[in-house]
Amino acid sequence: MALTREEREQFLAEPHIAALAVAAEEGRAPLSVPIWYQYEPGGDAWILTGLDSRKHRLISAAGRFTLMVDRVDPTIRYVSVEGPVVDTVPFTVEQLREISARYLPAEKVEEYVEFSLKNHGEMVVIRMRPERWVSSDLGSV
Repeated sequence: MALTREEREQFLAEPHIAALAVAAEEGRAPLSVPIWYQYEPGGDAWILTGLDSRKHRLISAAGRFTLMVDRVDPTIRYVSVEGPVVDTVPFTVEQLREISARYLPAEKVEEYVEFSLKNHGEMVVIRMRPERWVSSDLGSV
């Protein structure tokens, strides 16, 4: 059964690991990788990735991407959202802290932020405007 707008937006706002999909180079399947993301109901979804990463190059070329999140407990539920890139900007340390705090225990956030700043190179925030939604709750099949 499809989710209502409110249900799918709330589900996407929960801290799931997303599968990011974006069109790849000719002769290659779409790139599909797990990624942390941020979303608030009614707003844009955003990801943080390396400036020189393949993800960034492919998203820049395609101008859009898809995020898909799911769970299997207590019910089988998923939300997939696809849309155009509306902004790409250099990241801030505050954004790195925000997305890290979404996925890591509080006591691990600063350690991860320091590690990321030392090891991940220059990063960008890519914002996507949700345009097409696919969602379902299959119950406890």
